[in-house]
Amino acid sequence: MARCRGMKHAFGKPGLEPRWTCGDKDGAGTAYSADSHIWFTLRDGAVTEVYYPTIDRPQIRDLQLLITDGATFFHEESRDLDSRTERCSPHALGYRVTNADPQGRYHIVKEIIAAPHQPCLLQHVRMGGGDVVRRLRVYVLCAPHLHIGGWGNNAYVVEAAGRQLLAAEKGGTWLIVGADVPFTRLSCGYVGTSDGWTDLASNFQMDWEFDQALDGNVALTGELGLNGRTRFTLGLAFGDGLHHALSVFFEALRKPFEERSHKFITQWNRPCQDILPLEHVSGDGGHLYRGSYSLLLSHEDKMFPGAFIASLSIPWGEVKGDDEMGGYHLVWTRDMVNSLTGMLAAGDVVTPLRGLIYLAVSQQEDGGFAQNFWLDGRPYWCGIQLDQVSFPILLA
Repeated sequence: MARCRGMKHAFGKPGLEPRWTCGDKDGAGTAYSADSHIWFTLRDGAVTEVYYPTIDRPQIRDLQLLITDGATFFHEESRDLDSRTERCSPHALGYRVTNADPQGRYHIVKEIIAAPHQPCLLQHVRMGGGDVVRRLRVYVLCAPHLHIGGWGNNAYVVEAAGRQLLAAEKGGTWLIVGADVPFTRLSCGYVGTSDGWTDLASNFQMDWEFDQALDGNVALTGELGLNGRTRFTLGLAFGDGLHHALSVFFEALRKPFEERSHKFITQWNRPCQDILPLEHVSGDGGHLYRGSYSLLLSHEDKMFPGAFIASLSIPWGEVKGDDEMGGYHLVWTRDMVNSLTGMLAAGDVVTPLRGLIYLAVSQQEDGGFAQNFWLDGRPYWCGIQLDQVSFPILLA
């Protein structure tokens, strides 16, 4: 059975006031399978908001790597490295992210997908750049924002199945962070006071190892025991309970990443092979066309068939905290109908019909629609906008 490592509590509670990340994204994705209830976003070479178990519920702020030689420099992926993001295949929403040291000492290539059948984000990491790479110390940093908020999160170092892993919980939802290599040092802390970023930035060393950080804006940090290895797979798993999240994590990492990636791509190829062959009238051989169709399709929820959010993002998130839970990760009927008519233009008639049925269920008694609403139909903003009411009629 899993248990907490110890009772050494972090100082600095509750941490800095939480914020989300910028709404401008370099990538967004999910597995095509309805079994994988997880969606992810990317910006500046790092994972930003990840959504679970429905597409309207962001559960983390970001997840990235920290890199240092232990003596002369300390790098954060999203701030200090030059980044390039590209899709791994024409249809699948998996990504290859290359982050490079501006001085050319090393580079990191990450292939990022959602596990095809589990709510687990997988990142296969390859490091290159010569002899200096084997001397680097690599750390994982995760900022949980469970239940759509940074306050009130609980962080733990847990021991399970002979491994030490990073965990967070709030309201019964758990996340697990780990890799196919062990952590050599792990810590939980409060953002801006006792977290791993603050620790490493001070002297390029991880000096703190706290077992718990409760009821605050928390961060999880772990040093990867690479021992000369330049490849590893990182997992971020979710579950409704600690046991569930741990089971998801170990199952998702049970098979080699290459097998998971092949399945991920194969799943996405199936629905995309039936769209209209418009490549010959595109200016780039269909690259933007294929990617755009998959991106629209990815914004449908997997527990509420036909429900499409406006965007996997929180607009101006870098200045927004827990006092505003909504954003583009809600149903806006205007944006939803624009997505569905785009799919109609690509030759997909099944998905738009599914969306129309969902809209009929969500329609209010007076025939209108809420300005925006959660997947279960609860209104968020209660204004009246002409396009929010009229676009579903156009779709019908």
